[in-house]
Parts: sequence; C-alpha cells; structure tokens
Amino acid sequence: MGFQTEFNSVCKFKSEQELFELLEYGRGKMVKSGFRVFPTGQKVIAFTPDNQAIAIVKILASIAEINFQGEEVTQVEMELVRKLNEEEARIQTSLAHEMFFDERV
Repeated sequence: MGFQTEFNSVCKFKSEQELFELLEYGRGKMVKSGFRVFPTGQKVIAFTPDNQAIAIVKILASIAEINFQGEEVTQVEMELVRKLNEEEARIQTSLAHEMFFDERV
C-alpha cells in the first residue's frame, strides 16, 4: 500500500463518460485505481482516453480510499477552466506524448 504521485501537468481520463460530464457541466470527477496524489488547487491539462489534450481543469479535491469491494481508489473532483483551442491542443498533445506517454509524434 502506498501513494503514487501524478504528474503536476497531466490529468488523463480513462472514461469517456467522466470526460463528457466535465465538458458538458463544467464540473466533474474521475475515479482512478490505487492511491494517488493529485495537485489539489492547481490547474492541469486534461487528456482524453486516447491521449489527446482537450482542456485546462482545476483540481478541487483528491480523495484516496478503500471502497466497499476492498479496492484502493482515488476520486478526483475538478472544474473546467476552459477548453483548449486547436493549436494549443496540438502542441500540448505533442509535448505530452514525448514527456509523459513515452511516444514520439
């Protein structure tokens, strides 16, 4: 049991539904497996499940717990600051592939 630190500039969604809710309503949450530490109060770049930069979000809360199934999970609550424009998204995506996702575009 231990905490995993997330990147200070990346918030990657694994669920299209969680991302849709954030973009549609301006607020949302995502659930990640394992205990993780997210930078509460900071603005970060949000990525789609297929590693495309899409928005700037502010992390409001990060709650790590053991759920009723005995799994370690972290819930992250956030609010949408703004969607990225096409050029910003392209540049952020390219940088993230090289720096975080171990891929070159």
